Amino acid sequence: MHIGILTSGGDCPGLNAVIRGAVIKGTRIYDETFIGVRDGWRGLVEDDCIPLKRKRVRGLSGMGGTILGTSRTNPYEGEGGIERIREVMARAEMDSLIAIGGEGTLAAAERLSNEGIKVIGVPKTIDNDLSATDYTFGFDTAVSIATESIDRLRTTAEAHHRCMVVEVMGRHVGWIALHAGLASGAHAILIPEVSTSLEQICEWVEEARSRGRAPVVVVAEGFVLDGDEEVIAQHGLDAFGRPRLGGIAHRLTPMIEERTGIETRSTTLGHLQRGGSPTAYDRVLATRFGTAAIDAAAAKKWGTMVALKGIDIETVPLGEATSTLKTVPLARYEEAEILFG
Repeated sequence: MHIGILTSGGDCPGLNAVIRGAVIKGTRIYDETFIGVRDGWRGLVEDDCIPLKRKRVRGLSGMGGTILGTSRTNPYEGEGGIERIREVMARAEMDSLIAIGGEGTLAAAERLSNEGIKVIGVPKTIDNDLSATDYTFGFDTAVSIATESIDRLRTTAEAHHRCMVVEVMGRHVGWIALHAGLASGAHAILIPEVSTSLEQICEWVEEARSRGRAPVVVVAEGFVLDGDEEVIAQHGLDAFGRPRLGGIAHRLTPMIEERTGIETRSTTLGHLQRGGSPTAYDRVLATRFGTAAIDAAAAKKWGTMVALKGIDIETVPLGEATSTLKTVPLARYEEAEILFG
C-alpha cells in the first residue's frame, strides 16, 4: 500500500514526531511505502508530492514545525474538489491518506472519506478543542511556553508595579489560558466559555494590587467582554472562512488602566506558542498517534481518527472529532476562579 501523509492547518509542536512514528512502523512492520504531501491540502490539489523514506524521518521526534510544510488551503476551493484529488492520488499511486490536523483539516478529511477516499485522521491542535480525544499533541508544549512567558513577564511587572495582560491562543475554548494561568498563578483568567464584566476583571486586579502584587491577567484570544457582541478579529478570514483572531489584550489594557489607575501593559504571545521543540509529553503522544494511525490503516479502519482515551490510543469516527468542540466545563473554571484576585 502507498500511503500519503499530510500536515494541514496551523503548525504545531509534535507534527514531525507523528510523521516519524508512522513511517518507521509502517516500513518496518507493514512494509508500506509513504508519500509526503507538501503544504497540506495544497499539495494534494497541486500535485506536489515527494517520496517519504525512513532515512528522511531520522531524528525528527524533538524537531518543531513540520518537514512537509503546511497551509490553510481548503481542498474543495479553487482548483480542488474530489475529482482533482482522485486524479493526483492516482498519479502518485497513493492508495490512502493520513491527514494530520485540527478541526478544519479533519472536517475536510471526513468529507473526502464520505466520497470514497481512504483516510485516517490524526488530531493536532494546540487548543485541545477536539471532543473525541482527551488530549491533542501540541497542547502541553503551548501551555509550557505560555507558562514560562507569563513567569518572565511577572518579574518585569513586579519591578515596575504594573498590571500585565497576556493574550494566549484559544479561538473558541480557553484550555491554554486556563492551564497556563493556573500554572503561573495568574490573578484573573478570561476564556471564551465564560462572559466576564470589566468591573469583575478590575476587582480582581485591584484585589491583587492591594496585597502588594503586580496583577497578571491571562486572556484567551477568543474571549468576549461582557457587553460586547463579537470577538475581536483584526486580520480577516482564513481559507475556511474563520476570522483570524487577536487584539483582545490590547483592548482590555487601556480599559483596566483607566478604571483602576494601575499602569497596565499587554503582551500577545501569538505564534511563540506554536514554535520550537515539543515537550517530552507531546513527543510521546505524537509518536503513539503516528504508530496507531498505521495500525488503523493496516486494519482498514478508514474514516476514523486515532484518539487518546485515558492512557490508551483508540480509533473513533472522524465525525466525532468535528461535531462538537471540547470546551472548558464551568466546574473547571470555577475551581480556578477561587484563586483569582
